[in-house]
Amino acid sequence: MLSVSGSIQKTIKMTFILRAGFKGFVKGISRTCPNVLVVRHLNLLEYQSKELLAKHGVTVQRFKMVESASDADGVASALNAEEYVIKAQILAGGRGIGYFDNGFKGGVHITKNPTDVKGLSLKMLGNRLITKQTPKSGIPVNKVMVAESVDIKRETYLSILMDRGNNGPVYVACAQGGVDIETVAEKTPEAIKTFPVDITTGINDKIASDVADALQFKGEMKDKAVQEIKRLWSFFVSVDAVQVEINPLAECGNGQVVAVDAKISFDDNAEYRQKDIFKMEDTTELDPKEVEAAKHNLNYIALNGNIGCLVNGAGLAMATMDIIKLEGGEPANFLDLGGGVKEEQVTQAFKILTSDSRVKAILVNVFGGIVNCATVANGIVAACRKSNISVPLVVRLEGTNVNSARTILKESGLPILLASNLGEAAKKAVAAIKST
Repeated sequence: MLSVSGSIQKTIKMTFILRAGFKGFVKGISRTCPNVLVVRHLNLLEYQSKELLAKHGVTVQRFKMVESASDADGVASALNAEEYVIKAQILAGGRGIGYFDNGFKGGVHITKNPTDVKGLSLKMLGNRLITKQTPKSGIPVNKVMVAESVDIKRETYLSILMDRGNNGPVYVACAQGGVDIETVAEKTPEAIKTFPVDITTGINDKIASDVADALQFKGEMKDKAVQEIKRLWSFFVSVDAVQVEINPLAECGNGQVVAVDAKISFDDNAEYRQKDIFKMEDTTELDPKEVEAAKHNLNYIALNGNIGCLVNGAGLAMATMDIIKLEGGEPANFLDLGGGVKEEQVTQAFKILTSDSRVKAILVNVFGGIVNCATVANGIVAACRKSNISVPLVVRLEGTNVNSARTILKESGLPILLASNLGEAAKKAVAAIKST
């Protein structure tokens, strides 16, 4: 791999991690579970995760949702709590220390005064929350969760995730919860314990007990923790999750063990049997081009350059962006057609690429193994004619039916720059931008 690949691979990897909703977790746990499978998955807002957990018997705090001023009117009286937690609902982390574009500070507030709940909710609702994990302009808050505050005596960290190194799921447990888990992993990695689970047999009493011990629950609280640990496993399996993160899993003053905050990621391949869950997805925080790509089974990630990349396969995408960087160019995106590409998908991919005003040239790099190069060529020609592409287009095809594909492109009469190898393609794409 070229020496320039580090920054590109880091950008793509971290983007996927952000999509998965556990950037800090993966960064911190990497030395404990170095082979965590990181791909883009469906993500839910905190309140949605808690609704699902509650349906599966996991203990969560009571809460109500505020989506309008009228909702805010009666939310405090409906909960009738001694203390309230008001939390802005966005996917990004760092809400508590974030700030809003209207000057209001903090996406998480606690109050004992019921009359404060409405005012705090409305200062968040409809405004943009800016945190260390959001764009500079922030993310609009369309929902606010008002929850019953719980009397937390002690916080722990617990997650279940798919780990390639163990060929299946593992529990990750740490008695130090409610803090940045990556900091714990960096400074005291011995505090984090992992417990592999055989996916075919599932969790047993011994594993549940060992996990509870690692979380340092004692006596009756341990018994309750064991039950929560088992319920989380049942939930993990039944919803086809790839990650369930509870931070904190709290020991409370009322003798309960409560999942106070939750992040859940699901396997996209299970959408056909988890349709109700996938209908819950909120795409308002995603790049519209990414949302459109997903509709056509394309994988798209926006970057900051000006050369649009259309490839098949994540590894080839990485190599393509490496070569562009090596030749002095900057990739504008990661767009993977996948293995079973159809002509219409190629056309849609071009629409997505050309919708980005920053794209000043397009580089197509396809290696046809499963993919038929002629299918890609027909898609390119159709896209050029339908979309009236005005930027330079460089195409490198190799593999299955490549000769027919090259003939299709040459006979199209379109101003397509053909390349015989990836290096030549990258040079032509960079040169085309410099000459315009």
